[in-house]
Amino acid sequence: MTPTKTSQPVPAFIAFLAGEAGGGALLILASLLAIVLVNVSPASADVYHHVLHMPLGHMLSARLGEMTPHLWINDGLMALFFFVVGLEIKREWLAGHLSSWNQRRLPIAAAMAGMIVPAIVYLLVARGNPGLTNGWAIPAATDIAFALGVLALLGDRVPLSLKLLLTTIAIVDDMGAVAIIALVYTTGLNGAALLASALIFGAMLLLNRFKVVALWPYALLALALWYGVLLSGVHATIAGVLAALAIPIASDEDRSPLHRLEQGLHPWSAYLVVPLFGFANAGVAIEGNIAHQLAAPLPLAVALGLFVGKQIGIFGGVWASVKLGFAAMPRGATWPQLYGLALLCGIGFTMSLFIGGLAFPGAAELTEEAKTGILAGSLLSAVAGLVLLRFAPRRPNHAATAAAQPRELTLHSDMAI
Repeated sequence: MTPTKTSQPVPAFIAFLAGEAGGGALLILASLLAIVLVNVSPASADVYHHVLHMPLGHMLSARLGEMTPHLWINDGLMALFFFVVGLEIKREWLAGHLSSWNQRRLPIAAAMAGMIVPAIVYLLVARGNPGLTNGWAIPAATDIAFALGVLALLGDRVPLSLKLLLTTIAIVDDMGAVAIIALVYTTGLNGAALLASALIFGAMLLLNRFKVVALWPYALLALALWYGVLLSGVHATIAGVLAALAIPIASDEDRSPLHRLEQGLHPWSAYLVVPLFGFANAGVAIEGNIAHQLAAPLPLAVALGLFVGKQIGIFGGVWASVKLGFAAMPRGATWPQLYGLALLCGIGFTMSLFIGGLAFPGAAELTEEAKTGILAGSLLSAVAGLVLLRFAPRRPNHAATAAAQPRELTLHSDMAI
């Protein structure tokens, strides 16, 4: 008789990193490190800024000028993040939790309201300051890694339906954010480069059409597409999303190029690219009088857009959808839990920092002020959402419902960015 193998216990910290909280945890730690370096002493702040912005001696685009580590992270590595986001959007839309209109209704309604209301709050607070209008989209998107990391701290106190709803809302948010970046924050287009990018993208679609499943032709064309978009004046990260949309998907996950790429690249995106981005962009100097710093029009508009606008928009969208019969109530969830979820959607962090860097080109002071508002609004949203979900009443059959959830749903949602 063959002896039964006993599985070795997995250390708690390794198990934590292996789950969806890992990417969010590293993002938080990297961002905190940046804030500490900028504020602990003038010398460490100088080193931080010097390393990130030192010229590297080469130029890819006249518009960007000489490349720096900061530019390579924001315009290069973040294209990989957007590529993984694009893969996730396509998978969810065609074969996942957004594959039917019944499944799409609630997250689309909630996400749309959750983008519109924060923009309105921002514009109301920033009114009278015309130079700040361009930042209206900063509080529009939700940081899924950060928000799922907070949810993971609650264990099984939160039904899986809320985790899936948060993931799908964030995916729709990402779609909106990508559209905003492409349509709103694009200036000085280069027609020739734009045409070349369109031809390259067309070639990728043809490969898909002819059922080419080898990954190397897509990889070469994706690099060419990234460079063409970089030269075109559209932000280079949009190339990541476009390239992802051309990757073939198959029902057999083991043979599906899209699934293989997403599973292979997700750890690099979540555990390297996003934390590096947080480190490179979260370093903001905190003044002695932080209340005065936050009371400035831009930080206040961003913080209130995230903390107030998001919770009103997301919860209002869910409430109206359910009450009007447009969508069903998430299984096993209570209204207080849904409100806690709406609070967590105010964690804008990664995408807000990214849009903040595009909203005020050449205005470093405004970019720093936007960072202050992003950090404050995201922190308030995280703490308030965590506390409310920790103490929110649960349905009487919550434990039985949680135990009955299919394991594959948990694994599936762990792949989310």
